Order: sequence, then structure tokens, then C-alpha cells
Amino acid sequence: MKVILLENLRSIGSIGDVIDVKRGFARNYLISKKKALYASNENIKEVEKIKTNLAKKDLEKKKIAKQISEKINNKNYSIKKLSTENNELYGSVKPTEISKIIYEYEKLEIKPSMIQLIKEIKSLGDFKVKIVLHSEVEAEINIKVIAAETIQ
Repeated sequence: MKVILLENLRSIGSIGDVIDVKRGFARNYLISKKKALYASNENIKEVEKIKTNLAKKDLEKKKIAKQISEKINNKNYSIKKLSTENNELYGSVKPTEISKIIYEYEKLEIKPSMIQLIKEIKSLGDFKVKIVLHSEVEAEINIKVIAAETIQ
């Protein structure tokens, strides 16, 4: 299915590109999240007209993402979790928890979908976490998992 992108998307394309994607991806993600339109002749003409406007909006999003990146990049956050005697966690640290912790410390809304765990966090210790704020802006934070208490 051919669609026209309304946003710059990493590894997919940039604003105004006509790309061929699978039908489900187009309907369930790109079109439903208003990141693309069906590639009809009318829509292609319409996107050409508003392309500069879309580029300005994308530039604004990128600017905001850079500001957030400067605030949180290389910062350390700690999470208390229940653990066993051999330092393994009951469960794991999920992106939603990391999102909540960043909000507590920095008062910044970061969607869990932006958070990419480099390695699953299932034990105590230090972990690096990548946050994709924009298709061209990333930040990396450090998560320190400490024991809330040990259960035997």
C-alpha cells in the first residue's frame, strides 16, 4: 500500500515521501497516528502544498526534543525494587516505570514508547537506557536499580 509521510520517521522516510508499506502497518499505525495519508493524486497535491508547514512543525518538535535531551542526557536515576538474595528482581523494570521516574525528578512527559532498553533490566545494578525523543534526537540515561528489601 502506498502512503505519503506527514512526519520524518527514522528508517522509514521523510516528510512528503511516497513509500510502499504493508497494509496493516499503514492502517494501524501510520494513518491512525496521523503520520501518513493514503497516496491518492489529491493527497499528493495537498501534501506538496503543506510540505513547508509540516517541515516547520517537525523543526519545532526537533527543537523541543533537543531541549529535553539536554536536560536528561547522561543523568542518573535510581529505582527501588524487591529482589532475591542473589540480586535478581521479582519481575523487571519496564519503560512505564522509567517514564514515571523521569516525570518525578524532571517533570518531563516521556512516553514509554520512546524508551528503548538496551538490555532487559532483571537484576540489581547500573543500566544504560536509550530514549528516542525525535527521529534525529536521542538521549541516554543511567538507571541504578537498588534493593528495596530482600525477600527470602
